[in-house]
Amino acid sequence: MTQFLGLCAIGAESVFNKELKLNGFRQTEKLSGRVFFSPVNKDEDFLESAFKANYFLRIPDKIGLVLSSFKCFDFDILFEGIYSIPWENYFHKNTKIILDKVISFKSKLASEHAVQSIAHKAIYKKLTAKWKMLTLPETGETQTVRIYIDQNKVFVVLDLSGEPLHKRGYRLKGGIAPMRETMASSLLQFMQWKRKTPLHDPFCGSGTIPIEATWYAHNVPAGINRNFAFEKLACFSKEHLCAFLKSEKQKAIEKIKTDCIVRITGSDIDLNAIDLSCKNAEKACQIAEKALESIGRFEKLTRPEFIQADISEIEAPYETGCLIGNPPYGERIGEEKDAMEIYKKISLLPRYFENWKLGFITNKPELEEIVSKQNRELKIKPSVIKSGKLDTIFYMF
Repeated sequence: MTQFLGLCAIGAESVFNKELKLNGFRQTEKLSGRVFFSPVNKDEDFLESAFKANYFLRIPDKIGLVLSSFKCFDFDILFEGIYSIPWENYFHKNTKIILDKVISFKSKLASEHAVQSIAHKAIYKKLTAKWKMLTLPETGETQTVRIYIDQNKVFVVLDLSGEPLHKRGYRLKGGIAPMRETMASSLLQFMQWKRKTPLHDPFCGSGTIPIEATWYAHNVPAGINRNFAFEKLACFSKEHLCAFLKSEKQKAIEKIKTDCIVRITGSDIDLNAIDLSCKNAEKACQIAEKALESIGRFEKLTRPEFIQADISEIEAPYETGCLIGNPPYGERIGEEKDAMEIYKKISLLPRYFENWKLGFITNKPELEEIVSKQNRELKIKPSVIKSGKLDTIFYMF
């Protein structure tokens, strides 16, 4: 059974699991920020699964292939376990192999540097012996391996994504404290947002949440504008890979919808943020439209609309909808006092967005207290989710 590993924001495992089910996968194991999964269809080949996971999934930051997993209590077992993997099936003779990360948690093998050294030695010894070479030239494409040890269980993982999956290819410039695209998609799923439901982001920044919602509403694949590390593996012939990718990408492009109702907007007090959001959104829509043109469909996506406005100035444009925002945290882009003033303004929104679902992500627990004080009967649902290096909470009400 082929097993994959998806890395996601800590706390987003539940929504990631739902996304896996919708894309023909099933969760097999779950750790903090790590979800292991396999295709539901046992006859699905590795290439098809690797493509689906990287091309369609919106929430994970990385997808990897679990090459081996085994219990391990000493370095001899570690060496033998890694040496036994058929590395020659995945790498070309000139592949540059990078062991870029080792994470050990509550395990006897606690020295990550020592684990990395032993793993590197095992991989190189196996390949030089298999190919009857004294050294490996490492002049070709780079492939990355990661090792996770959790309570004495080793997972050897081959990176199938390459660049992190949040790099969709439409962001011209990050702006101030930009949110990852994968985090934005996670928040949309936490809110159970539906494509036809009006959506507004009052702190749009570089436009990430509205843009991710726009791609989701139009059924634009998350990986439509990029390549992946699995495409360089030795286990795929160039001819078969090219034919497969061409066929599968065309099928995915054919499923992009342009005749759908999309009501997505954003606002920000900063005019530069509005300009940046418009440019990023335009590029994102052009990417999808160029793909449509490649199959003879000259159609347009509905652009998200952005306006300059303070949080206190916005009004509900529809009777119902979904409002999602990433307000200033204080530590990240402004003074804490300013952040508290913004939170007071947020606490008034339920009055003006009466039938709307609201969600805000912050690292300040004071937000819940401020909102509750102004809205005694309001039920607030907090979800802890780690955003970058900050421990944050997504408050939904």
